[in-house]
Amino acid sequence: MASKDYYEVLGVPRDSSKEQIKDAYRKLALQFHPDRNKSPEAEGRFKEISEAYAVLSDDEKRTQYDSYGREGVYQRYSQDDIFRGVDFGEFFRGAGFGGFDDVFSQFFGGGGGVRANRGEDLTYHFQVRLEDILEDANKEIEIPRSEVCSTCKGSGAKPGTSPVRCENCGGTGQVQRVQSSGFARMVRITACNKCGGRGLVVESPCKECRGRGVVERKRRIEVMVPAGIEDGQTLRLRGEGNAGANGSPPGDLYLVVNVAPHELFIRQGSDVYLKAKVGVVDAMLGTELRIPTLYGEVRLSVPHGTQPGDQFTLKGKGLPKPGGWGKGNEYVKVNVEIPRSLSGGQKELLKRFGSA
Repeated sequence: MASKDYYEVLGVPRDSSKEQIKDAYRKLALQFHPDRNKSPEAEGRFKEISEAYAVLSDDEKRTQYDSYGREGVYQRYSQDDIFRGVDFGEFFRGAGFGGFDDVFSQFFGGGGGVRANRGEDLTYHFQVRLEDILEDANKEIEIPRSEVCSTCKGSGAKPGTSPVRCENCGGTGQVQRVQSSGFARMVRITACNKCGGRGLVVESPCKECRGRGVVERKRRIEVMVPAGIEDGQTLRLRGEGNAGANGSPPGDLYLVVNVAPHELFIRQGSDVYLKAKVGVVDAMLGTELRIPTLYGEVRLSVPHGTQPGDQFTLKGKGLPKPGGWGKGNEYVKVNVEIPRSLSGGQKELLKRFGSA
């Protein structure tokens, strides 16, 4: 799937409507559903078309895909998130074979749920320059986060000892509280306050983590920043957040990319804009300017008779477009400078010019 385009997988053009995408998926899903199609390649095709539909049928995920491709989708969403909220069952009800829930569980290892006690997600902001996003680039950042204690391996207990079952809750991590009012009887289940819901009690805490099972560390992480990324775009690094409790999986790390304002260029999407000064004589007679771009200086021919506010285009001198679809342009707006003071000779020449 990694090398295939979602639109190609469904056999639809990139400007397809939601209904066209839905119709294309319905036909392919019924064709390749494993209950109907027993060929060896059917299972793989069914996975492909289901993932493609899950992304392209959702406006937000589709925008992410159109901008940054499949890798960008998986940086922002987990597999559970990609499939969450999509009603695949509507395509199979009454069709004479199993629904998507069973197939999802078989193929993708679950029904979209999130495991309990997962570590906390982290959000980190870091800044890049326009020059830093002219191509895909690996950036190294330092993140403070909690990690599993290497001394006790996350148990919280001193080496050579182990946590013991909590007597208060019998190791379940939960306690029942019964309240009665007249004929009504209400049972409330809450986390055990003695073990904090773990079901285990640490009698001899680890000195390194003080019984927590996790420690605070600063970790250097390498992240790939896509070329042409927009200011405020978020990258998701799965499993790089805080450690989970009791051996549960860590959270995710969300990296918010802030693109710093440039001293020369103003950015609009993949295009950049620059203002250039031209003397009035050069504007009248024509000249050649040396213009800075993100890729180095270029020569720009300014024709005679150039007017204030005229704009010139340097094709392909903007930022890379999302998804690798070429580059934007650089637009150079000319500001014609009018002298504030003139010598007597200059005034006389201008008068003669004006009356010619």
